[in-house]
Amino acid sequence: MTDIPASTAAEPLPKPPRDLVPLLLPVLLALVVWPLIGSSSTWVTLTFASLAMGMMIFIMASGLTLVFGLMDVLNFGHGAFIALGAYLATLVLLPLASLSQAESIWLNLAVLLPAALAAMAASGALGLVVERVLILPVYGQHLKQILMTTGGLIVAEQALYALWGPQIIPLPLPAALRGSFIIGDVAISKYRLLAMLVGLAIFIAIQLVLMRTKIGLLIRAGVENREMVEALGYRIRRLFLGVFMVGSALAGLGGVMWALYREQVHASMGNELTVLVFIVVIIGGLGSIGGCFIGAILVAMVANYGGFLIPKLALVSNILLMVAILMWRPRGLYAVTSR
Repeated sequence: MTDIPASTAAEPLPKPPRDLVPLLLPVLLALVVWPLIGSSSTWVTLTFASLAMGMMIFIMASGLTLVFGLMDVLNFGHGAFIALGAYLATLVLLPLASLSQAESIWLNLAVLLPAALAAMAASGALGLVVERVLILPVYGQHLKQILMTTGGLIVAEQALYALWGPQIIPLPLPAALRGSFIIGDVAISKYRLLAMLVGLAIFIAIQLVLMRTKIGLLIRAGVENREMVEALGYRIRRLFLGVFMVGSALAGLGGVMWALYREQVHASMGNELTVLVFIVVIIGGLGSIGGCFIGAILVAMVANYGGFLIPKLALVSNILLMVAILMWRPRGLYAVTSR
């Protein structure tokens, strides 16, 4: 038997090279369209609006990429959690309109925080029911997952129509979050700034949980080798149930933020946003939070820049972007699974 030198045995395993090309895509896109827009102030305003919109899309899509990529569940009913979160916010914000329309930022936030927490709690509870009733019997059966979750989305949408009616419910922004900060010739929307901060905070929190905690390690290990994790004594089904509930709660939070961004709520909003979040997940790569983050920003940038330069392009910009990305990288920007 040949002895291995101690110096060789102690050497750490080489780390795979970091793929920085997808990280540069939003920067390159912004630089390419700068001369086409012409005005620097307009370019900065559009770029900031794109980043804020991208953060809101990321919040909605992050839960789906966890469920879709990590648990191998095709949840076409994800939009139901988005719509439910938006409607739950109206139950808090509309009765407390006097506080939300006050000029104090603290009173406004004191109303927004309970609305967001109520939306996340309700969406997470609905996620518990959906996972136990619809998803659990069809794990590993993609066609049945599509049929079950699509049917669940239709039922949820009709239930929202029955409870709140078909009319569009106005949801005005709190008074302190209206308007913009003016810096020179650049206007930065107050609400979009808040959306950026919330989106960044959620992105950092998810990354820290997945990469720096035992729960995150178990989730990633369960995706790669479920039987081994169960053999070690961990109940992977309960862990995946928690992931599904967290993903549903994030969708509810995203629904609140999107409703305030559009300043309206309607029952079909979840159905409309389902396609958008699936496009973001596919662009980013299944199971990749980082890819989902970059994909959401790219989708928002293409929509905003395209809508300004070629308004008709905005109608198909998401599909064109997805086709271009998949032709370059068929598994998305940062695929972390082999599916």
